[in-house]
Amino acid sequence: MEKTTITITATIAALPSKVWTYWTKPEHIVKWNFASDDWHCPTAENNLFVGGAYNARMESKDGSAGFNFIAVYTQVIEPQIIAYTMADGRQATTTFENDEGKTKVTTTFDAESANPIDLQKAGWQAILNNFKQYVELSSMQKMQYQISINAPAERVYQTMLGLNNKNTYRQWTAEFNPNSTYNGSWEQGSKILFTGTDNNGVRAGMIARIAENIPNKFVSIQHYGIVSGEIEITSGEEVEKWANTLENYTFTQNNGATLVSIEVDVIGQYQNYFNTVWPKALLKLKQITKALA
Repeated sequence: MEKTTITITATIAALPSKVWTYWTKPEHIVKWNFASDDWHCPTAENNLFVGGAYNARMESKDGSAGFNFIAVYTQVIEPQIIAYTMADGRQATTTFENDEGKTKVTTTFDAESANPIDLQKAGWQAILNNFKQYVELSSMQKMQYQISINAPAERVYQTMLGLNNKNTYRQWTAEFNPNSTYNGSWEQGSKILFTGTDNNGVRAGMIARIAENIPNKFVSIQHYGIVSGEIEITSGEEVEKWANTLENYTFTQNNGATLVSIEVDVIGQYQNYFNTVWPKALLKLKQITKALA
C-alpha cells in the first residue's frame, strides 16, 4: 500500500531556541500536548538523542480513554530538526525555521490507516495550535511607558479618557488606529468596547471591563474578548491570547505636573509594535492636554 504523508504547520512568535525548549522539555510538553480541552497530557518523558525514547501519556480528563504516544528519535539537530519513528513504524519529522524573529514549525508524518486523513490532520494541527498558544502566552510581558505632562492630574485623566469630550480619547489613540473609539462606561466594573477598523474597513477591537477606576489617580482595564464586525467573541484561540490581560494607567501629580505611567500586558509578537506606538500616543496626549490649557 502506498504511504500517505500529512503536513501541518504554524508560525510562532518566538525565536527557534525558545520554541525548541518548549517543544522538547517534559515540564512544557505536559502543558500543551493535547488536541482539545477535554484531554490532557499528565506525564511525559523525553530522551532527546538519536536512539532515545519519547513517551507521552495522552488521556481524556474523565479517564474514559487514554494511550501512550511512544517514539524513538532518528535525527536530532538543535534547534532545527527532530525526526522519530513511532511505535507502529510510522515516521515523523519536525523542522523549526527562523522566520524574521518568529519560528515556522512544520511537521510531516506518515498517516495511519484506522482514521480518515482529514481527521488525523485536524488532530495533529490542533495539538500544534495548542503549542503555538502556549509558547506565545508564555512570552507575555509587562511593558511600561511614561510621559510627564505639565498639567494637573485631573485634566490629564479627563483628557486621556475623553470624559469631557470623547474626541480627546480618539485623537491620542489614533496612533493605534485612525478610527479608534470606545463605547461604554469608564465606571469601575463596567463593560467597555475599544474599537477601530481593520485593513478591510471592518469594525474590530477589544472587549474589556474596567477593573478599577480611582479618578485622577489610577485606571485598570481588563481585556476579555474581541470585536469582529458586529460580533462580540469571548472564547476561542484568538481570544485566549489576550484573555484577562491588563492595561493600567497611573496619574501621579507633583508640583503641577502629572507623570502618566502605562503598564500593559503584551504578547511577544506585538512588543515591537507597542514600543513604537505607545510613546507616540503619549506624546500626542501631551500635545492635546497642553492645547486645552
